[in-house]
Amino acid sequence: MSDPTDHFPELTARIAALEAERALTLRLAQTDSLTGLLNRGAFTSALCERLEAEGAGPLSLFVIDVDRLKHLNDTLGHHAGDLMLTEIGARLRADAGRDELMARLGGHEFAVISTVEDVGPRAQRLVDILTRPLSIYGRTVTLEVAVGVASHPADAGDAIDLQRFADLALHRVKLRGGARRWSAFDAELRAQAEQRRTLEADLRRAIAEGEIEPWFQPVINSDDGRIVGVEVLARWRHPARGLLLPGAFVPMAEELDLIGRIDEAVFEAACASAAPWVEEGLIDTLSCNVSPRNLVDPAFARKLMRRLARTDLPPTALVVEITETFLLQDMTLARRHIERLAARGIQVALDDFGTGYSNLRALMNLPIQALKLDLSLIADLGRDTRVSRLVGAMLHAARNLGVNIVAEGVENEAQALFLRAAGCDRMQGYWFARPMPGPEMEVMLRAPAPRQIPTSLAHLRLRRA
Repeated sequence: MSDPTDHFPELTARIAALEAERALTLRLAQTDSLTGLLNRGAFTSALCERLEAEGAGPLSLFVIDVDRLKHLNDTLGHHAGDLMLTEIGARLRADAGRDELMARLGGHEFAVISTVEDVGPRAQRLVDILTRPLSIYGRTVTLEVAVGVASHPADAGDAIDLQRFADLALHRVKLRGGARRWSAFDAELRAQAEQRRTLEADLRRAIAEGEIEPWFQPVINSDDGRIVGVEVLARWRHPARGLLLPGAFVPMAEELDLIGRIDEAVFEAACASAAPWVEEGLIDTLSCNVSPRNLVDPAFARKLMRRLARTDLPPTALVVEITETFLLQDMTLARRHIERLAARGIQVALDDFGTGYSNLRALMNLPIQALKLDLSLIADLGRDTRVSRLVGAMLHAARNLGVNIVAEGVENEAQALFLRAAGCDRMQGYWFARPMPGPEMEVMLRAPAPRQIPTSLAHLRLRRA
């Protein structure tokens, strides 16, 4: 009979092998495969552990954004981008100080946890080592790097705020054109963060209490000056800050995933106002913009039609404006939305036309009824002969395709006269009227003539249909 202890070496070896395999699996689960640095999950856990450790001292978080990765992928291929990321990881590991942790948070964003108290020299060193030129496939590549820094406990007491404040510092660098620069969180950013937090709370309340309302801007027929439609625009009537334009709250609403609720509330209120105007023949159409975030929803068209069915506005009176950028980003999904809307009689207009790669071929294959020339083009009419020629050519091409043209941002008589002579169908802009709340819009629609008529544009008088 064999002695059981004879198997101890074999069992010990098997246990050691299992422990090694488990350690390898854990390490792989915590490590970014390209750079060898910690991944986002492991880094966040390590940051929390360090902050929660008994007697935790000062700690600084450096968030690093490395630009030009997309350019490298586009010009030399994705393998070149991988080589760049590998080199960044090697440089960070080689430069790591004692007790420092390095991570790739994803894409072209990296992070460093450090115990240094004077963050300036460390931040500048990170910029310096990462912007040293590197050679990829025989080509010298110089990276653009921005660094944001926040410290514990001076700036933040927990991991969430520490990461948020470092991101805010990084964002400031990038807003200032921050290639090869760094910024630390400070009192200015703290005030902005508090203001944003307050605004977030206000925005959630505003949606529930109906403070975000539809305003309207008239759309003018270029031939006879009639108001033939209105475009709906969102405005926030803030109780303390007054009237806020979309730029003050729409980006935040998109970040907080609230834009759908805002769009729905403004849309239904706008339809309720415009339905009687359509029924009385005061206007033909109501135009509404659609957030790109909503357009990526495969069920967008069906949801919009359900919302429209809850109102008295006829489908044929609705114009849905989608951006040219979205059309080019996902042609398949765009086609599905457009065809579903067109099948119900809803018109589709391509917004911001001329700011991207104007795809006239798409207009031949999709039921798009109108193009909206971007205001950046209109602004240069008469000042830049190349822009004037371009706009004239775009109008000619669209007219031959049987598509209506709407010019937005018309601000002076010269622009209006040029567009009318070039065959633009409809116009809107401050030259005719600024956006206004519903009651004021109704007064204008029912008025026989505007308060001021430009004498040299008598043929473009604003008068109701």
